[in-house]
Amino acid sequence: MSNIRHSVFVIDDDAAVRDSLLHLLRSEGVRARGFASGADFFANLPEDRSACVVTDIRMPGMDGGEVVRRLGELNDRAWPVIVFTGHADVPMAVQLMKAGVIDFIEKPFDPMRMIETVKNALDRLDDLSARQEQRMETDRKLGLLTPRERQVFDALIEGRSNKEIALLLSISPRTVEIFRSKVMDKMQADSLSALVRMGLSVGG
Repeated sequence: MSNIRHSVFVIDDDAAVRDSLLHLLRSEGVRARGFASGADFFANLPEDRSACVVTDIRMPGMDGGEVVRRLGELNDRAWPVIVFTGHADVPMAVQLMKAGVIDFIEKPFDPMRMIETVKNALDRLDDLSARQEQRMETDRKLGLLTPRERQVFDALIEGRSNKEIALLLSISPRTVEIFRSKVMDKMQADSLSALVRMGLSVGG
């Protein structure tokens, strides 16, 4: 788990448990920061766009359920949440999972299980980051297209043939071929399927 690009934020009012978990994560090469409460966390809200949050449930003041709820309202961040507690019950677990929590771990937790769960969350963030970067690159390439080239691109993504595009845009099939070639070149697509994947990545 070395060279992890994302941070892990640990929220627990029990200093001993919090420090133990931070030490465990850091020993695996993870950037980890601790917070003594939910209020402390939101008062010093990290700026990371993507990170994993590990929070206890039963804490004075703002409990873990409220932390999860407030995290769900942060639309500009991708922060999967792992909950751990010494007071687990099925209804609580189900409610938290429905709220978007990716895993529910009981105390005392198995260090290997915790590391594996965090690793899975960070892997998901890596996948999400890769998709976001790919979409941004596709958006950049789309910005290079002329209005007519964008019309041809959109028609190709819809699965239209050259003949159909010619009729749609009132141009000749030969002109469609020329525009299609320019689109493929600007989008750096080596095949129609690659072009379609780019279109799907930005919603067509």
